Amino acid sequence: MRIALITNSRIPSLTANSIQAMKVAQALMQLNHDVRMFAPKEAESITHDSLLTHYGLHLAPEIEFLPSIKSLKRLDFIFHAQNAARRFNADLIYTWLPQSALIGIKSGYPVVLEMHADVSGKLGVWWFSQFWKADGKKLMTVTTQALKNALENSTKLKLNPEAVLIAPNGVELEKYVKLPSPSEARHQLNLKQGLTVGFTGHIYAGRGADLLFELAKQMPKVNFLWVGGTPELVTFWKNKLHEANVLNVTMTGFVKHDVIHLYQAAADVLLMPYSSSISASSGQDIAEVINPMKMFEYMAAGRAIVCADLPSIREVLNEGNCVFVEVGNSELGIVNWELESRKWKVEIEKLLADESLRMRLGSQAWKDVEQFGWVKREEGILNKFI
Repeated sequence: MRIALITNSRIPSLTANSIQAMKVAQALMQLNHDVRMFAPKEAESITHDSLLTHYGLHLAPEIEFLPSIKSLKRLDFIFHAQNAARRFNADLIYTWLPQSALIGIKSGYPVVLEMHADVSGKLGVWWFSQFWKADGKKLMTVTTQALKNALENSTKLKLNPEAVLIAPNGVELEKYVKLPSPSEARHQLNLKQGLTVGFTGHIYAGRGADLLFELAKQMPKVNFLWVGGTPELVTFWKNKLHEANVLNVTMTGFVKHDVIHLYQAAADVLLMPYSSSISASSGQDIAEVINPMKMFEYMAAGRAIVCADLPSIREVLNEGNCVFVEVGNSELGIVNWELESRKWKVEIEKLLADESLRMRLGSQAWKDVEQFGWVKREEGILNKFI
């Protein structure tokens, strides 16, 4: 099948939506589909080999970069992408944009629409509602049941269950087979030896940077490994750590995705320190519906996970494969991170003192994540659709 992937992600970039789109593309190609991606022309051109390296892929689609004027809210890109899909002779439009989904269905194409966050604003509701009211062959995927509920609440629509599939994010399981032990992974990466608490990912608001900072201050004998973040934020936190004389934190900044699994393997405990409000790269609060890719990576790494207790997270994690920490209430958006960190410190110390518990949680997480491979995910989406 010839599949036109239409994304508004900046490619290449460090955003989760960009990474997710490329993982979807690779999985569809692994299923032997002819895939072409259409994206806004915003970044500098990138070679095919650089694309593979940047996203940690072994397959990448041909990408056609199209004009996109931000002041037009990407409407010009939407129409350019539709025309490009027609020139490609696409059999299916697969998109993350309700606008593209609507125009695609109106143009007679079968459409898969992936939703990762609630719609926002009257215009967002309108595009989404018009897509659902339009006749044609369609399927919408949502990453959590919580997101489906949120969309129904926002749009006042009762979504046809036959046209909706809950499809959580995934992981490249093959990268996590036969990972080295934490000490061996640390040796391979030239990291300090000793019990290590790890975190990988971005540090937008709500992603836990303040909490990690407090934990490192309170646990000076434990190594903290922080992987990811933009250069500006990495510099900010390095300076803050230096000013506080915190010496037990290693910050790597961005690392290529083909080695991220090794950094995760270097940790004895992995953290998902979310708060009750989480900003996506778009600025939207996604705390109620979040389904982070890093959760599946952590599970595949087979390490003990300590995670903020959010309802949408519990759609995947449970007490058998994770340790939960209650999310504190914030007044006027202000969180007492010193107080909040004490709860996390207790659970982390329990795990660091009990290797058998760490092994048991990690082993169960690995077993539970086997159903969340990217290829299996895309196969399920297309099987439901076809």
